[in-house]
This record gives sequence, C-alpha cells and structure tokens, in this order.
Amino acid sequence: MLEEVERWLDRRSWSVADRPMERILAAKRNTTVSVVLPALNEEATVGDIVAVIRRELMSEAVPLVDELVVIDSGSTDRTAEVAAAAGARVVARDEVLPRIPAVPGKGEVLWRSLMVTSGDVVCFVDADLRDFSADFVTGIVGPLLTDPGIDFVKATYDRPFGAESDELAPGKTPAQGGRVTELVARPLLNLHWPQLAGFVQPLGGEYAARRSLLERLPFPVGYGVELGLLVDALHTVGLDALAQVDVGVRKHRHQDERALGRMAAAIYRTAQLRLSRGHLVRPRLTQFERGEDGFTPRTYAVDTEERPPMVDITEYTRRRVA
Repeated sequence: MLEEVERWLDRRSWSVADRPMERILAAKRNTTVSVVLPALNEEATVGDIVAVIRRELMSEAVPLVDELVVIDSGSTDRTAEVAAAAGARVVARDEVLPRIPAVPGKGEVLWRSLMVTSGDVVCFVDADLRDFSADFVTGIVGPLLTDPGIDFVKATYDRPFGAESDELAPGKTPAQGGRVTELVARPLLNLHWPQLAGFVQPLGGEYAARRSLLERLPFPVGYGVELGLLVDALHTVGLDALAQVDVGVRKHRHQDERALGRMAAAIYRTAQLRLSRGHLVRPRLTQFERGEDGFTPRTYAVDTEERPPMVDITEYTRRRVA
C-alpha cells in the first residue's frame, strides 16, 4: 500500500461513534442535507428506511435531514405507495428532465436526483437495506458538516453473506467487501488507482457528497456509477478530500451470480473508459443458462452510456439562477 494511502487511512477513516450527534448538529448551521433513496421494486424495505430517517433524523430534537426523497425507477410493486405513506417525497424517474429520455440503471436515477433535490449535502442510501440504522446517514454526513476539507464520504461496513438469516453461522465471519468488490473492483483500483486502495467498500451504495462536487461529475447510468464517481472525485478534489466511516453491518438482498456478472462487466467498462478514451472493449457480455437442451447463451449489453455533469444541463443551471 502506498505511504500516502496509509496516512490517509489514519486521517480520513473514522467510526460513526467518533462524531456524536450533538457535534454534528452544532456544525450543521445553515447547511442543508438531502437524503435520496433510489428504488426499484423495494416495497418490503423502503418504508422502514424512510420511517427510521423521519423519526430519528427529521424531528424537532434532531433536525439533521432537511429533505427525504425516494426516486422510483419504474417499480411495478407498491414501492411508491409505501414510501409516501412512511413520509418520503416520491418522485418518478421519468418525470425528471423529461426532455432527456430515461434509460434503466441506478446511476441514471442518482443523476436525475440532483435535479429534484436542493440540499448542500446529498446523501445516497440504497432502498433494499434490512434492519436499517440511522447511523448509515449520520456516519457519512457527519464529516461533511464538521470538516470543510471533506467533499465525499463512503460508508464502510461488514456484509453478512449466505441465507437471509440475521445471525452469522457459528465460526463464520462477515464478508468484508462483497463478491464483485473483491473479484473486480478492488483489483482494478489497486492496479490502476492505487490511491483508492484504502476504501473498504468502494462499490457501497451509501455515500454522501457536497452538491458542489456531484454536479461537476459525469454519472455512469448503470452499475458502474459507484466506481465512476469515486475515481472522478479523486481526480477532481484529491484523496485528502475523500473519507470513509465505519457504520457497522449492512444487511440487504443478495443478487445471483448472473446479475453479479453483468454488474462486474459494467464496472470493468466504467474503469476502462476512465483509463483510455481510445480503443474500447466490446460492450457485451455473454452468459449461459441451462435449459432442456443444454446450455443456452444469453448476451447482454453492458452499460456504456454516461450522463454529463449536471452543471452542463440547461434546466439545472436555470433552476440555480432562479
């Protein structure tokens, strides 16, 4: 590990307990905080997450979060209804920037969320978390409020893997990074962006940043958004402006191997685009499924589109002037 990264780990890696709520609220002053939940068919979990944030972080006693928005990415279940009933403002993805046709993908939703939120600090939280704790928000928002030199904060955590049980099997330890992180993202970062080798969860969906940074970054529309934002933030503001906070344990729905394969391909593509704007790898991935007559190939397009920095969007700049 680079000496620079070892120093960064000492200076920019914290625990959620390092910043008591009293300190965070005292530092908040006039800074506004928006929390965004991108959601696609998450009726089983989104309501509980919204309820915890409303109850613990949006009360008169703890006015940390000013705005809580769920961006519904075309759900076919009751995600929007459940989120609204729990107290979130729900916005349909396709209603944001209708001039630009929406494409499927998490990054697309995060990018559009900048258009319908106003917070100086924007905090992203995945909508499939179980046993959600408000620490996921306070942990990553805290450094942005207490330290003006911090621009981007990722959550770190253990990720129990296996059955959907809440307890680890005897003798087992939590998975540290996730399968795609350990097999794809971490090797890519260590080889090509070694300054980012200290991030425990580079692909984690819980992170917060200053709007002034996010609006200057391009957003990969799909699974590559977390790696893309992290790499581009490094090049835009430097390693010392990035940080991570340990918030404990993250429990969520695990995807099957084929979905993870598509995720891995998109992440590699995102990295490759940032390494070279010249020759590009074939943006397709073929996987195999067993059927009645043997293995059948299925070919998927790999997410290649990216949205430009939000400051380049006319509607966004007009809103800021207004």
